Amino acid sequence: MIRKKIFNNTKSAFKLKSNTDLDRAIFLFSMMNRPTLVKAGTALTKLSLKLHLPVETLIKKTIFEQFCGGVTEEDCKPVTREMYNENLHSILDYSVEGKETEEEFDAAMRKKLSLIEYAQGKEEIPFAMFKPTGIGRFEIWEKVSEKINLSEEEKAEWERIKKRVDTLCSKAFELNVRLYADGEETWMQTAADDLMEEMMKKYNTKEKVLIYNTLQCYRWDRLDYLKGLHERAKKDGFKIGAKIVRGAYMEKENARAKKLGYPSPICESKEATDVNFNSTLSFCLNHLDKISVFIGTHNEVSSYLGLQIIEDKGLSIDDERIWFSQLYGMSDHISYNLAKKGYNAVKLVPFGPVRDVVPYLLRRAQENTSVKGQTGRELSLLREEKKRRKGDPSTKHHRE
Repeated sequence: MIRKKIFNNTKSAFKLKSNTDLDRAIFLFSMMNRPTLVKAGTALTKLSLKLHLPVETLIKKTIFEQFCGGVTEEDCKPVTREMYNENLHSILDYSVEGKETEEEFDAAMRKKLSLIEYAQGKEEIPFAMFKPTGIGRFEIWEKVSEKINLSEEEKAEWERIKKRVDTLCSKAFELNVRLYADGEETWMQTAADDLMEEMMKKYNTKEKVLIYNTLQCYRWDRLDYLKGLHERAKKDGFKIGAKIVRGAYMEKENARAKKLGYPSPICESKEATDVNFNSTLSFCLNHLDKISVFIGTHNEVSSYLGLQIIEDKGLSIDDERIWFSQLYGMSDHISYNLAKKGYNAVKLVPFGPVRDVVPYLLRRAQENTSVKGQTGRELSLLREEKKRRKGDPSTKHHRE
């Protein structure tokens, strides 16, 4: 039986945090625990950047250092190395969003290719990733998803997008690096799902699964989608890489559904989302012959469920078909304690120029505010560790 205490070990969870790091994290999560403050701070940050006010240093010293590994891959090296010394892996995410031109999309693809090459042969970096709308215009993904006829120009644009995706998947296959496509809004996702299924058919034919697609389980249709995909995989002889997460665009999804008068694609409650996520997780772990699963969750109950199924099925705790993942700067009590026990645990480590990653950082702050209880849990554990250290002044910490 999995002991329900493994995530309470704050000493191993925050081993890499200096006392200064700990104080900064407590300050930030205290702020994020107050939705009105996050709202005001978000608006102020956007305005300051628009007006070119000198706020980058402040951003870098606070929220950036909490949630990002650095400005460049080189900056991230000490972070990824230090984590790997604790058996915790990394995925480097160049978190620059909102690009619009073909030149920018080509540049983004080259950047992602360089990150796949960077991960080659590095045990501490087992995955690379890309965001579909980072390498192609959202409107084209949307039109293809909604089966809207494309003009000749748009057809050519769509072909270029498909070519970029195939270039990335082909490079990942060639260098034996796992690669996943991030999940996005429902109204562009069908095109991404179809294209990633094509990539799985093409590249996931050997024992090791290299190409993964993301399923956002706050969508009530995702378990059925996965079951259908599983049937097709059996029939066509390919394997599935499934990254499962709860989801990141809930408010936007519900607002659009209401405005356009269609049923919301999102589960009706947090509880329903939890049930859907856990059912999807169980389905993946019960079909490991065809599915490799990347479990992206900050939820302790879902993490324990995964551990329990692994134990019940007598699976090796470091089975390469099963990965647990959390975001850098969050849920260290899950990541480090899983890593310490020997499970495959990985942190998504965003990096990039401070100004360019602000949209990503603001989304992180808003997500922390909207997930009920999560920020409170982070805070209580951080405070517990601070108290523990006061009672144990002999404890040495990295970077102190």
